[in-house]
Amino acid sequence: MTEQALIALLPIMVMAATVVVVMLVIAWERNHRLTAFLSAAGQLFALLSLAPVLDVMPQPVTGMLVMDSYAVFYMGLILGSGLAGTFLFYGYIDKFQGNREELYLLLLMATLGAMVLVASNDFVSLFLGLELMTLSLFGMVAYPVRERRALEAAIKYLILSAVASAVLLFGIALVYAELGTLQLPMLAQLLPDPHGPRNLMLLAGGAMIMVGFGFKLSLVPFHLWTPDVYEGAPAPVTGFLATVSKGAVLALALRYFITSGVHVYDSLVLGLSLTALLSIMVGNWLALMQQNVKRILAYSSIAHFGYVLVGMIAAGPFGVESVSIYLVTYFVTTLGAFGVVGLLSTPISDRDADQLWDYRGLFWRRPFLTGAFTVILLSLAGIPFTAGFIGKFYIVAAGVDQGLWVLLAAVVVGSAIGLFYYLRIMVTLYLPSTSTHNLRLELSWPQKIMGLAMIVLTITLVFMGTYPEPLIAVTRVMMAPLQ
Repeated sequence: MTEQALIALLPIMVMAATVVVVMLVIAWERNHRLTAFLSAAGQLFALLSLAPVLDVMPQPVTGMLVMDSYAVFYMGLILGSGLAGTFLFYGYIDKFQGNREELYLLLLMATLGAMVLVASNDFVSLFLGLELMTLSLFGMVAYPVRERRALEAAIKYLILSAVASAVLLFGIALVYAELGTLQLPMLAQLLPDPHGPRNLMLLAGGAMIMVGFGFKLSLVPFHLWTPDVYEGAPAPVTGFLATVSKGAVLALALRYFITSGVHVYDSLVLGLSLTALLSIMVGNWLALMQQNVKRILAYSSIAHFGYVLVGMIAAGPFGVESVSIYLVTYFVTTLGAFGVVGLLSTPISDRDADQLWDYRGLFWRRPFLTGAFTVILLSLAGIPFTAGFIGKFYIVAAGVDQGLWVLLAAVVVGSAIGLFYYLRIMVTLYLPSTSTHNLRLELSWPQKIMGLAMIVLTITLVFMGTYPEPLIAVTRVMMAPLQ
């Protein structure tokens, strides 16, 4: 280990140290406010520690990790989302009847796993980071142990995620047996000519790896766990799962897709194209039939990652850039959407405020929160002057650049369907008021912290939608290793 390698590992070491410190503090004294503060401080320090990494990148570390601008970009996105998630957790779980502190420990470990995942340069580190993140998410989903829906969601996620990990691992084994390497850059040198005879073992291994990624990203036809898990998990946990977990896997899949050179194989591109087409159409169509806000967001997330696949299939500099921009806008928008659900919910109830009738007439009771939710929904729909429009515009531009006309037609049709069910939620917000059910209408201090995070997310959405140049410039520079 050289000095440059240690500097490159600084963000990961800071996050690992934060996990240890928070664990010791919980063992010494249970204090919700102190635990949340230490968790947020650790993530902030890890975010700041990315600055010295810029001076030593690109820096390989033991052959298993590579700290380049691509990894730094996604680490920053993951840490920023984890920090926002900490504030959302703080307000949501304040009244939880039980131990609250371990939720932050699980969040930190999941964030650490995601950071390892996006910097992986080897199948071993890929699997270690993926499992550290996934195992932590099991506990987060099932954290309200007295709620039947949360336990059911955790069991479904556990079983299907274990199957996905097994398929992924078997695919890695097939590729290793044929090529004799686990390092992603070496695959590009050892893979056979895409126009030569087909190697069935490599085809099977590559297909199983992409199936494993498809499960983790809940792409059709591997999406069946998504609506139940989204509905059963606590709202802030669902937001974290929908952004950090899926975003880290997508970032890794994109690195694998480009670095290994498999993007030149027509059979793999065809499979991804069919997956993207099905995800867009099925996700939007099923969301159209839901009455539960969480399930609407779950099915819409399937469609959103179908849109992202279009940019991934486009490949090239423009494709990589479009995927990254779309993920940034998706992270901010989705965290905001589940933040609204969490702000109106309470863990002492038997469910979150996730039914459409829970939101009827919300404008007449909480006008500012309704305004923020309206902006978030418009961004999810890709309406101009919101961040979602910028992300979708880049996906369409990348598709046009590569002539992916069938997929672009699916994006247009899917976006039109999505606009309908997002508008249905928005109309409900402004209807005449009815019973408030279990909605939180009076905010305590922890909920005000949660509300502050919502304000920041909403302002970020509008800023990126009206002035996207900084995001575009940063993304263009940081995506250089894959272009």
